[in-house]
Amino acid sequence: MKKLLLLIFLLLTLPGISQQQEDLKVGLVLSGGGAKGLAHIGALKVIEDAGIRIDYIGGSSMGAIIGGLYASGYTAHQLDSIFHETNFNILIQDNIPRSAKSFYEKEDSEKYALSLPFDNFKIGFPSGLSRGQNIYNLISQLTMHLGNVDDFSELPIPFFCIAADVETGEEVILDEGSLAQAVSASGAIPSLFSPVSLNGRLLTDGGVANNYPVEELRKRGAEVIIGVDVQDSLVNREELRNVFDILTQISNFRTISEMKEKIPKTDIYIKPDISPFSVLSFEKGKAIIDSGRVASLKRREELEKLAERQSAERQEVVMFKIDTLQISTLTLEGNNTYPRSYIMGKLRLNYFTHFTFEDLNRGINNLSATGNFNKVNYRLIPNNDDGLYTLAMKMEESENKSLLRLGLHYDELYKIGALINYTRNSLLFSNDVASLDVVVGEQFRYNFDYYIDKGFYWSIGFKSRYNNFDHTVSFDFARENAELEDIGVNRIDIDYRDFTNQFYAETLFQQVFSFGLGAEHKYLRIASETLNNPNPEFDDNTLFENSHYYSAFGYLKYDSYDNKYFPSRGVYFDGDFHVYLFSSDFNNDFAEFSIAKGTLGYAFSPINKFSARIVSEAGFKIGSDGVNTLDFFLGGYGNNLINNFVPFYGYDFISLSGDSYIKGLVELDYEIFRKHHLIASANIANVGNKLYSSGDWFTMPDFTGYALGYGVDTFIGPLEVKYTYSPEIKASQWFFSLGFWF
Repeated sequence: MKKLLLLIFLLLTLPGISQQQEDLKVGLVLSGGGAKGLAHIGALKVIEDAGIRIDYIGGSSMGAIIGGLYASGYTAHQLDSIFHETNFNILIQDNIPRSAKSFYEKEDSEKYALSLPFDNFKIGFPSGLSRGQNIYNLISQLTMHLGNVDDFSELPIPFFCIAADVETGEEVILDEGSLAQAVSASGAIPSLFSPVSLNGRLLTDGGVANNYPVEELRKRGAEVIIGVDVQDSLVNREELRNVFDILTQISNFRTISEMKEKIPKTDIYIKPDISPFSVLSFEKGKAIIDSGRVASLKRREELEKLAERQSAERQEVVMFKIDTLQISTLTLEGNNTYPRSYIMGKLRLNYFTHFTFEDLNRGINNLSATGNFNKVNYRLIPNNDDGLYTLAMKMEESENKSLLRLGLHYDELYKIGALINYTRNSLLFSNDVASLDVVVGEQFRYNFDYYIDKGFYWSIGFKSRYNNFDHTVSFDFARENAELEDIGVNRIDIDYRDFTNQFYAETLFQQVFSFGLGAEHKYLRIASETLNNPNPEFDDNTLFENSHYYSAFGYLKYDSYDNKYFPSRGVYFDGDFHVYLFSSDFNNDFAEFSIAKGTLGYAFSPINKFSARIVSEAGFKIGSDGVNTLDFFLGGYGNNLINNFVPFYGYDFISLSGDSYIKGLVELDYEIFRKHHLIASANIANVGNKLYSSGDWFTMPDFTGYALGYGVDTFIGPLEVKYTYSPEIKASQWFFSLGFWF
């Protein structure tokens, strides 16, 4: 009887013992595929819903990025939210916010259409369209909760990813160090992202060496493997439309061949239909994610049965959110050229003060905007439990010290011009920049800049500029030559030449605020061939100005516009004050005088795709009435006019003049398509002599003008056409411009 009871007991308990003992270790392998890798998120949703606990993850390229974040503790639904909120255009192109650039860097990035390495006067080409800094910043922030975990086997889910050695083509397994740096290296798609330097090796996209590392996953202890494959299939010749398609097809030869052996090693193989998408179809992310979900649902029954063979569920990871933190220590590595003070100045780092991720990203962007670093790697390491962090930074300095940059522009004043620029970093000092612009075309011009950048400390610089144009203007431009009225001339052709040199010191605040002081030499030569007529007594009067001026100046600038040419938000202020102390006095009428001028602009976007801009300007002269060639001259359209020339819709260039003016401008901008702008403008002004002392500035405007324009933001700069009209003169003007203004 006892033996019978014992037998019954064993029969009842053995299944339970067997069930408790079985706890399968499940591995997940995620292939690369660029934007198509977003399908992994849809697959993970179904895997999670089926109740499967993932014990190991391995991936390549986009599979490494998705897999690394999942291994760090994020759920599939959290990943879905993250990638829906991500602007991949900004992420991929390494677009640096305009607010992160100094005034010098803003001007630098808004003038050239093409920049190429030019060391030793040899043209080179960048190693990728993007350095991948924005991707690194995002992954670094998302993995902040990991603290100082260096061993990927200690992550919530043990993880590894694959990269390829650029020099040897060898497969490199990354399973320790910085998770953000590892997945950035694995996801460095050739030609799109620059290779990543890691542990003395130059690494690129893991898909080049092993795009589906199922064997390595098995070696690490996975008993059952789920694989999600988003690799391309070979396509026919009709679909090979460009070089990129052909290169992708060639790359797929090897991976497709290898998959014949890898698929049988996968227990549950999931193959989403990604044929409608490319590696850059990030704008179709929602559909791509859904393709992963649909493909996984076909294996739902197998997934649920697998989940039943696991005894424990996935442990939930607490994703603590850090709003602010304090940094007690900064460690730097790799800054061989640029001193610690320069880097701290760009970071705007103060110890033991509240620091947000936005502050940190802004500081990293400040460093990236200089162009002096290929990559800025960093980690925030907690100091025990005191709430303080060490910011450990590893700088990868750019080896390119020289650049050749090109631009192209046309407008109604300067006509066609091609810009050739040579820029040299670290010419005399580690943190200086020398830049020479030469404009060849109908009007030769040059601009030379030398700037010693000390971050947010006082910096110094030197500028030299030669500018010239010829244009038909009103006779009032040369009103000091009263004798000319006798020949009945009301419009003349002028040849205007300006040669200006400045030495200045400036300091920056928050990258958008600049204050400077300096000294200036200016040579002005203004002549006319219109008056070369048979009457010789007027030959001496064809030269209106031929003087050197020496002045001291100060300026205050604030620029938080999000775009120079089509701003939709931000504030702009530019105030300038010049005291003209000496002159060679060609016309014998010089006495000390000053000129003050300022511009205040505000842009806002009340609704999507619609923005408004309000701008007010004013200027006046203090002192001598003798010199009028430095007066204010209004008319025309332009973004880079010199001296005191002011654009004004409805009138041709240099149509209105006086020693003082006040102007208002309102613009309404509707972005009808991406980067296509329809703009309606209205401006008013009072222009004359002694406006402010006489009180005439505070009267109804004497001059008005209206414009309707269409602009396209292209890679060489804005393409704009404007129709303008003034009711006072009952005349219209057309203005056309192409390319960045310089």
